[in-house]
Amino acid sequence: MNRMLRYAVPLLSILGLLLYGGCAGGAPQMSEVPQEMAPSAPWEEEAYVEEDRSAGDAASGEATGIERKIVKTGYVTLEVEDVVEATDEVGAIAEELGGYVVSSFKRDGERGLSGQVSIRVPADRFDEAFDRLRHLATNVPYEHIEARDITEEYVDLEARLRNLEATEMQYLALLEEANTVTEMLEVQEALWNVRWQIEQIQGRMTYLERTSDMSLIEVELEETKKLAESWSASDAFRSAVRGLTSFGRALATLAVWLVVFCWIWIPILLIIIRRRRRRRAASVG
Repeated sequence: MNRMLRYAVPLLSILGLLLYGGCAGGAPQMSEVPQEMAPSAPWEEEAYVEEDRSAGDAASGEATGIERKIVKTGYVTLEVEDVVEATDEVGAIAEELGGYVVSSFKRDGERGLSGQVSIRVPADRFDEAFDRLRHLATNVPYEHIEARDITEEYVDLEARLRNLEATEMQYLALLEEANTVTEMLEVQEALWNVRWQIEQIQGRMTYLERTSDMSLIEVELEETKKLAESWSASDAFRSAVRGLTSFGRALATLAVWLVVFCWIWIPILLIIIRRRRRRRAASVG
């Protein structure tokens, strides 16, 4: 039994790393296996069978017509009369379709009020959401939709996950058969590494499922320019008062500057006046 554990532990460790492949770029490395623990030919044949079975599972998944996973993302710019009201309406559309608002903000710039809203809606209602968003605008100057097929990546992750889970079960069986503390520590270390790889793959699969089930739409909101604004006598009066106040403040500021720097400009002014008087006196004489 001890001899079998010496062969099985390093072999399963190597199989776990091979099955995980490039999906866990930062995965911790297993300790090197001593030469005296290298697996014999029968164990190597079993490793090749496991790898062939993994490839066959992925191929059979594609052949059986697995449901394709598509990640849809939409970008649209809407010109609206009221950005604040339109922001609320975009959020309401997302909630009515079973989605939610990811982020939202507004800004007031030189070109007027604008905003941006990011929403997620169920993938099967993506087209409906886009159509309802168009109806909020007086004009749609830009829109773009892109789709990314992640089916192949997802199927590959499923195959790797199945093989890693099988490897984990074998490690658990070996752990029960371990007779020494050294054997238990070796199996537990390898078991931890496989479990870490399983969690990484499961996390990636969850992310792919979420992004394919809930599509993202980025909405840019811009306020339409009004051709003519209504005139009001009260507004004109308030504007004139503000202008007069600003003019008075400017004069007061100028007076303060003149007083502070009088020791500079007064001597210069006196010199200029004297020179002009001398020229006038010379011309008269």
